[in-house]
Parts: sequence; structure tokens; C-alpha cells
Amino acid sequence: MKALVLSSGGVDSSTALGLAVSKYGKENVIALSVSYGQKHDKEIQSAIAVAEYYGVEQLFLDLSKIFRYSNCSLLQQSTEDIPEESYAEQIAKTEGETPVSTYVPFRNGLFLSSAASIALSKGCEVIYYGAHADDSAGFAYPDCSPVFNNAMNEAIWEGSGHQLRIEAPFVNASKAEVVRMGLELGVPYELTWSCYEGGEKPCGKCGTCIDRAEAFRLNNVEDPALKGE
Repeated sequence: MKALVLSSGGVDSSTALGLAVSKYGKENVIALSVSYGQKHDKEIQSAIAVAEYYGVEQLFLDLSKIFRYSNCSLLQQSTEDIPEESYAEQIAKTEGETPVSTYVPFRNGLFLSSAASIALSKGCEVIYYGAHADDSAGFAYPDCSPVFNNAMNEAIWEGSGHQLRIEAPFVNASKAEVVRMGLELGVPYELTWSCYEGGEKPCGKCGTCIDRAEAFRLNNVEDPALKGE
């Protein structure tokens, strides 16, 4: 069996890539990295480094034009600042009724649909992506929820003529649990990038930096990407 993994260069997708390689072997795994108009290319560079580490084929896709109408704070054209607060604080402000400002409109839906076409063309039978329970909590990122995953899986399974399915191995797991699995797999977290800002070092203030730091803390492990600082 061959697997295509959506690989952003962050903790979750890199863990999904490590899991797929462990299960299917590097010769049967393809990494797909997507540009969507984000403010920096740090995560793409990390995705390249992680794919090289595992020795898997890597493909690239540019979907930035589709998101050019969005004012999501992660995007180049945005007039909004990236929030310097935890997801919990952001969710409290929206009262769990709307996504957070770093939600890119239907990004995972678009990524998975595009990946399905590529996966079928490359002879893959499964798509892996790194959605986890913390991201879907409080409606922060609704395209990371189990309900969304099941709906997309059914659509792609039917739309592919029962040739292709989605697997989100962490959809019911916390980020700390994702990190625990990754540590057991030996995922090269020192190569990954999570920060929404594109500086020389992670800002430590945005939601994803806070989320990442807490996940490593709960595992009683220093984040390998921050060692030596």
C-alpha cells in the first residue's frame, strides 16, 4: 500500500509522516507540501528537511491564489496581526461560536481534495494528515474535527470509486499525545517549525508556539528545536 502525507513541516504532520513511514516503508510514502500564501516559507523549508530525513518522495502544490480573498492573519495580504495569546484565550473571546483568526477558510477541505487527485494519480490508497483534538476544540479549527474528517473521508472514498481513504491518526488525540507518539517514533522535531511568525527563532507568543511548548512540557522533554538557545 502507498500513502500520501500532507506535510507542513510542523509537529503534527511530521509525526503523521513518521507514522506512515513506520507503517508502510519510505518507498511507499509520498509527502505533499502546500503553499497557501502564508507570510513566510519557514514551514515549507522544514517540510523539505523532514522529507529528506525520511528519504521520501516530496511533491509541492501552490494554492495561494484561492486564498487571496481571505483576510486571515496568517496570509501575506492580511491587514490583521497574528494573535499573541493561547488558543484557549482566543476561543474564550469567540465563545466557541466562530473559528479563531488564524483559521484559513476551509484549508483542510481544499488540501484534502487536492491531495486526493494527486494521491490517485500516484497510486496511493490512503491520505494521512495531522489534525488533532486540541485544534478542533471550541470550534477553533472546525476542519480538524472528527465530524469533518468523517465527512471528507466518506466523500473521497465515494468520489474515488472506493480506491482512496483518509486517515487522521490523531483526530481524537491531544497535541501532547501526538508528541508522545512522535518521541516513540523518533520523529526529528529539531527540524520542524510551528511558529506563525517567520523570524530566525520561534516567537514563543503565538497560539501554535504556546500549544507546542505545552505539549513538550507535558511529556517532560525539552523541545529539540529550542535546544542550545
